[in-house]
Amino acid sequence: MLFERFSHGGFEVSNRIAMAPMTRSRTSQPGDRPNDMMATYYAQRASAGLIISEGTPISAVARGYSMTPGIYTPEQIEGWKKVTSAVHEKGGKIFVQLWHVGRRSHETIAGAQPVAPSALKDEDKVFGPLPEGGYGMIETGVPRAMSGRDIKQTIADFVQGAKNAIAAGFDGVELHGAHGYLIDQFLRKASNHREDAYGGTQENRMRFMLEAVEAVAGAIGADKTAIRLSPFVTEGFAEPDDEIVDLTLKALEKMAPLKLAYIHFSENISTYTEVPESFREKVRQIYPAPIMVAGKLTQEKAQALLDKNHADLVAFGQPFITNPDFVDRLRNGIALTPVGYDAHATFYGGDEKGYTDYPVAAA
Repeated sequence: MLFERFSHGGFEVSNRIAMAPMTRSRTSQPGDRPNDMMATYYAQRASAGLIISEGTPISAVARGYSMTPGIYTPEQIEGWKKVTSAVHEKGGKIFVQLWHVGRRSHETIAGAQPVAPSALKDEDKVFGPLPEGGYGMIETGVPRAMSGRDIKQTIADFVQGAKNAIAAGFDGVELHGAHGYLIDQFLRKASNHREDAYGGTQENRMRFMLEAVEAVAGAIGADKTAIRLSPFVTEGFAEPDDEIVDLTLKALEKMAPLKLAYIHFSENISTYTEVPESFREKVRQIYPAPIMVAGKLTQEKAQALLDKNHADLVAFGQPFITNPDFVDRLRNGIALTPVGYDAHATFYGGDEKGYTDYPVAAA
């Protein structure tokens, strides 16, 4: 099933293997512009049924990591056109991941004080400019709580980012609602202490996400709209949220009528708990649209998810870094180039080394 075509409504891919979003920090400066090197990188991996781009900030204040490509200026849109054209020329399909990091940022990256559901600092470090020059890991800043106007503007930024993505040639968009970033911050009790319509009850805490998803789907089409969630991952939080799984299931029920392209579950990274089969079964009962799963999958684990009808699509991350022909290697039983220790030094920032110089397997 891994290599079979899949379609649901207006969403269709040539195989069920997706390339998961991975930050690589290779943009041209100034202006965080996608470039020719990025176009080469994505085109090399176009045999994936679907590529999901690295996290792509929807505004300047949405940024949390330096040298990540945006989708909010004309120059960024033009840069992304190079990428989407290169992928399409290879017969591939690509969604952009729309990103707002919320409190996981610093004013030297965002250009302003970070914003979040509540003025609660995340004890974390992000990739940004160092005081002595160059780039490295710096402490996050203290965010300010978003006003009602901020919330409306941010939803509008998601919509404009989606429209910009379509203008740039993307086949659709995936909202980043996982990993302790802004949407996830609204969902969880530890980061959302609001007392208005966007905080308190589970229904209120999911309101921002639902409004953003509905607005984007209304602007570009539900079959071009997806969202990534991580209810079993504790990233950006000190402790797991005892309500996040129940809240997620309720939110899926509310999103089911939208008929989105897919829901993308990120699992088995950072601090996490194993996803029980009971959760996967409940998701299938309440959510009829396509489901994608990512999280340190092997070919065997991915196939098992498909066989059990727990997923329709399976996403791989790091193996695509060192194996641009990852899909062909799986199909033909060719050994994978491992992600060695040295490769980690080239994950973020740099040039072609560790980015576009990995060879394909000999024919």
